This record gives sequence, structure tokens and C-alpha cells, in this order.
Amino acid sequence: MKKSAAFFDIDGTISREGLISEMFKKMIKYELIADSKWYSDVKPAYTKWDKRQGDYDLYLQKMVDIYSETVKDTEAFHICYIAKKVIEQKGERVYTYSRERIKWHKDQGHLVMAISGSPVELVREMSNKYGMDYYKGTIYEIGDNGKYNGSIIPMWDSESKRKALLEMADDHDIDLTRSYAYGDTSGDFSMLKSVGFPYAINPTKELIALIKADQELLEKVVIIVERKDVTYRLDLNTLDLI
Repeated sequence: MKKSAAFFDIDGTISREGLISEMFKKMIKYELIADSKWYSDVKPAYTKWDKRQGDYDLYLQKMVDIYSETVKDTEAFHICYIAKKVIEQKGERVYTYSRERIKWHKDQGHLVMAISGSPVELVREMSNKYGMDYYKGTIYEIGDNGKYNGSIIPMWDSESKRKALLEMADDHDIDLTRSYAYGDTSGDFSMLKSVGFPYAINPTKELIALIKADQELLEKVVIIVERKDVTYRLDLNTLDLI
């Protein structure tokens, strides 16, 4: 019999904070990124988002762009060290619901997978912390000299995540109709569509719009919103977006 699995996005689905933002802060602390980069390139986008006047994706993209520039020609062990420190210090800041679902899946004997757009160094540390079986993240390629060479294999978009999920299902003999997926943004849409039991965790407005436009997914998706110490299960058929 084929296996059942649970595929988890990490940022915003398990972790309550974007791990790439924590990575960025640590890289400033260790002087891999200059303070001026934060103030000139990132802070304006962050301030707008923080005031709910701007787009979080724009703020995130600014950080990703600078991260990509910075790691080029950086020795990989520096980034691995910082990733380890980020998870040691921030790895417990997760949603209660997601943490409990990971435990539930493990208790059921399901394989637990991570598919995340965060750098694979972060994804590896987070996966190890929560005892996940396999993981895939964005790969910043390392050259023969042990330094990042500037080439990137992304894992933040929906198509990349779909491909990763199908590869993992094939490699580990997984029955997707009996499997679960958890995500929060439009990048996770393909994962939700690919399984029998999709869960949208604190979904963005864009993800909700995609779900509502897909009747097959709308009929089976579970919408979970966690705020403070309360978890809500919402019905999209009766939900009015303001």
C-alpha cells in the first residue's frame, strides 16, 4: 500500500515569522549585510507594510534580492551557522495548530515533508527541529571553492512547489489522494490542489481568491485562522471578505 504524507510550507504556515527576515537581521549583526542596505533598500518597504499601507510581498522581495546579492562569493559555512542560530532562537515561534498537526501526522505514521521558499539551509534546520522526514527549499548553489556562485534554484513559486511535491511523491511511493498539504500564500496553491486533504493556514487574500475560483479545491479545502490563543475554522462559502 502506498504511503500518506503531509506537505508543509514553513513561513507563515508553521512559523509565525518569516525566517528569511530573521536571517536578514542576523546577517546584519554578523556584518555580512551593511546597515545602510536595511535603511536605504528594505526599511521603506517594511515601514509601509508595518503600517498596513504597503505589500508584504514587496518587503519580502527586497530582502530576498539583497540576500541573493550578499551570499554570492560568501563561504557556505557562514550561512549554515547563521541559519542554525536563527532556528535555535526563533524555531519555537510557530502556530499552535501547525505544531499540533505535525505531531498528529507523525502519530498516524504519515511522512512529514517541508516544501519552502526559504533558503534550504533554514529549511533543513527547521525540518530537523520538528522531526520532518524530508525537505526541499530554495537552493543557492555552491561552487567548487565552497562559496555561493550566484545561481539559484527557487522554491517560492507555485510551479516549483508542484514539481517538488510530485518528485517527493514519486520518490517515496506516496498516494496524494490520501495525503495532506498546508500553505498560506498563492505560492502554495499547487500543493493544495495536488492532495486529497488541503489546509490553508492564515491564507492571504490572493490565495483565498484562487481557491474560490477553483470549485474542486473549494469543496475540500479547510481554512484555518489562528489569532492570539484562538483557532478558527472558516467556511469560504459563507465568508465575506472586507
